[in-house]
Amino acid sequence: MQFDFFPSKTMTVYLAKLFVVRILAVLAMLVLVLQMLDLLSESGKILGVAGNGQAQLLTYVSLRMPQLVARFLPYSALLATIITLATLNQNSEVIAMKAAGLSAHQVLAPLFLTAVLVAAASFTFNERVVTRATSTLKAWQAVDYGVVPPQSAVKSNVWLTDGDNILFAQTITGSGPGSVMNGVSWYRRDQAGMTQGIVRSPRATFANPGWKLDRPTGFQVQSAQVAPLSDGTVIAPSVTPAQIAISKVDPDAESLSELGRSIAAMKAAGRRTGELEGSWWHKISGPLAAVLMPLLGAVAAFGLARSGQLFVRAVIGMGLGFAFFVVDNAALAMGNFGGYPPFLAAWSAFVLFALIGETVLIRTEE
Repeated sequence: MQFDFFPSKTMTVYLAKLFVVRILAVLAMLVLVLQMLDLLSESGKILGVAGNGQAQLLTYVSLRMPQLVARFLPYSALLATIITLATLNQNSEVIAMKAAGLSAHQVLAPLFLTAVLVAAASFTFNERVVTRATSTLKAWQAVDYGVVPPQSAVKSNVWLTDGDNILFAQTITGSGPGSVMNGVSWYRRDQAGMTQGIVRSPRATFANPGWKLDRPTGFQVQSAQVAPLSDGTVIAPSVTPAQIAISKVDPDAESLSELGRSIAAMKAAGRRTGELEGSWWHKISGPLAAVLMPLLGAVAAFGLARSGQLFVRAVIGMGLGFAFFVVDNAALAMGNFGGYPPFLAAWSAFVLFALIGETVLIRTEE
């Protein structure tokens, strides 16, 4: 038995089922509570827009809930690990397994296998659901919960330079020559940087070169007068769709492949990409955090429950798990500031706590 990594099939299925059920239960509890609190804070803004009602609230929930699931799945895996292992310890099941010849690693093996499957499901969910929901939600928030953008690939609150002038768009949909700007403001400035006039339009399309405006209005700073302009007015001739593609990259709203293409485009344009590269690596290391949780929470599985230290062990396991999330966020912040290389920023916490967890397990139980 000592030479088999997994215990028997019956034991493996039993432990895996316990772990999965508790992950789903804890995740459901966290998401429901946090979604309720978040909806209470945002419902006033949503219902404050004319025409919005229950359907818009449900739309917000459908867009916000995937973000909460993705963010708190690793926390759920940590809490589920502690609950599962503490229960097994309290019922003397761990003692029975070790008396049958299983090592500490073999007891945890079914949890590791389950965590790997959870991490794979989390990665797929992030790529297929969360990125699209995040893109749509940010675009909806950019228009103050007005009309829901019909496309998911939306850039919101984009600022672009046109020589001395500044071009702003609330949202940009489409790509390439088919790009469409909504909520456009073009600030015409002199060489000293002083604004001479502002041109606004609800919509602009690419005119190659420049952007053709629909129903534009112009504001002159000196005269403080607003006057309608002719349809088809073209502005910002130096702004191209390629410039838009690298103007604002939101790693949370792009899949792994899309973010990779955005990074390549920004590198070709000579832009700094360290922060985006760290986010690219973290799209892989983030879901894998669930694999660490059985290792960090393993301290709650061993030791005699009747010794009165079960609660202390559970607290230690919880402390190790939450310390991982703190260090992981700190490393990402250091990477964003350029203090860490992107790869190190995304993976340092994972490797560090894998070594810490393995050391604690070997020194105390093996």
